[in-house]
Amino acid sequence: MGQEFFLRTLNSELITLNEERPMKKIGLFVLIGLIFCSVISAGQEVYRWVDEKGTVHFTDDLSQVPERYREKIRKEISPIEPAPAQPAPPPPTPSPKEGATVKEPGQRPAPQQKDIFGRGEDWWRAKAIEWNEKLKTARENYENAHSEWEAKKQELETSKFRSDSFKRKLKAETIALEEKAKDWEKKMEEARNMLENVLPKQAQDDRANPDWLKIEGKK
Repeated sequence: MGQEFFLRTLNSELITLNEERPMKKIGLFVLIGLIFCSVISAGQEVYRWVDEKGTVHFTDDLSQVPERYREKIRKEISPIEPAPAQPAPPPPTPSPKEGATVKEPGQRPAPQQKDIFGRGEDWWRAKAIEWNEKLKTARENYENAHSEWEAKKQELETSKFRSDSFKRKLKAETIALEEKAKDWEKKMEEARNMLENVLPKQAQDDRANPDWLKIEGKK
């Protein structure tokens, strides 16, 4: 309906300007051309004819064309506009893994837990690893020293018929190995006590999470 109103308005203006100056006619024809382009760009059929006065008329309703001019009309058909391209669908959002915590947008991370002295999980876990390594080293050295001590005692018992100096030497070596084995045994017990009693009690007093003392992979 809006396009028909424009076309009728243009027809009336053309009739009025037939008697006016040529420059105004030229300006109006330019305006007509622009509006005509906008009409056909919308995909409408437009009829064009020229009356006996040389006036150009446009309409999108064939019944508005006088019968005596219908044989001379020109029908303008605009090309069909292509359908607008559809935007690509957004990529699928990966679903969170089972057991994973879903973080809401804008959610702040939880504050890191500390003990009463401001020490966190890293400090306590490092302490547990340190004493676990000490326990492992002490156990290996104790087992080696104890095996050497047992072997030296056996050698001393079978040296009854050896010289006194040789036996004194074996006895001194046996005593040294015994002291060495006892020293590593003491260190082994100290490390075990730290892991099983001292550190857990300290964590409890300092209000640290006891899980921080657990070492992954430890049997």
